[in-house]
Amino acid sequence: MHPWIIAFILSLAATAISPVAAKDKAVDLQLVLAVDVSGSMDEDEHILQRQGYVAAFRHGGVINTITSGYLGRIAVTYFEWAGPVGQVITAPWTLIDSKESALRFAEILARKPVAYIRGTSISGGLLYGETLFDRNGFTSARRVIDISGDGANNVGEPVEPARDHVVRMGVTINGLPLMLKEYWGDGTPLDTYYKDCVIGGRGAFVVPVRQPNHMARAIRRKLILEIAAPVTDLLIRASSLVQTKKSDCFIGEKRRAMRDEW
Repeated sequence: MHPWIIAFILSLAATAISPVAAKDKAVDLQLVLAVDVSGSMDEDEHILQRQGYVAAFRHGGVINTITSGYLGRIAVTYFEWAGPVGQVITAPWTLIDSKESALRFAEILARKPVAYIRGTSISGGLLYGETLFDRNGFTSARRVIDISGDGANNVGEPVEPARDHVVRMGVTINGLPLMLKEYWGDGTPLDTYYKDCVIGGRGAFVVPVRQPNHMARAIRRKLILEIAAPVTDLLIRASSLVQTKKSDCFIGEKRRAMRDEW
């Protein structure tokens, strides 16, 4: 394991949420929603993203997918990230096993203010998200981090080693790239960057958001795919992006360095 990964995890140990004081409860899925609130997004986009998650957990299709699983229940937590540190948990681990519990989770998201943090450290969000599975009171065959973002990793540790560490821990990483503005990378679309540099693990997939009015629908589709995981492999293969070269996973850091030189 990379020394910086060890140091990062140790630094987060004191801030991890308290474990549930009960025997671990079996669920179909443990899902960490890691939501970008970096300064590159304006207030309208922050609100649009939050409202998309609120609407998703109120939607009958999402609720039916949860309750139709083998056990009929999942565990979900939601946190907001931007820079390498300072992540904010908006909703702690919550058991969702009915319409009522899904609506309660949506209400938590609806009531909490959006955090505002500087920087875009996808690596920091992934490493922090992985620590949240530890002693959270739940057990499952599947663990997923679902990470959104509107740009490439540009601060903190490199994204590829962080992704690889999380995947080695048995966690799947799915991506929700927010392509509402022109991406300032090397010409590589942000969804391709996410596919090459961010997502990983069994059945990992990307659901891009290209227009504001598509946000809620994309979030809802992504959640249904994650919860109903057995069907996702075929969907991913059918929608794979065609490309001839791998993305530059350091493009965010390079652009930030160029901007600092200016």
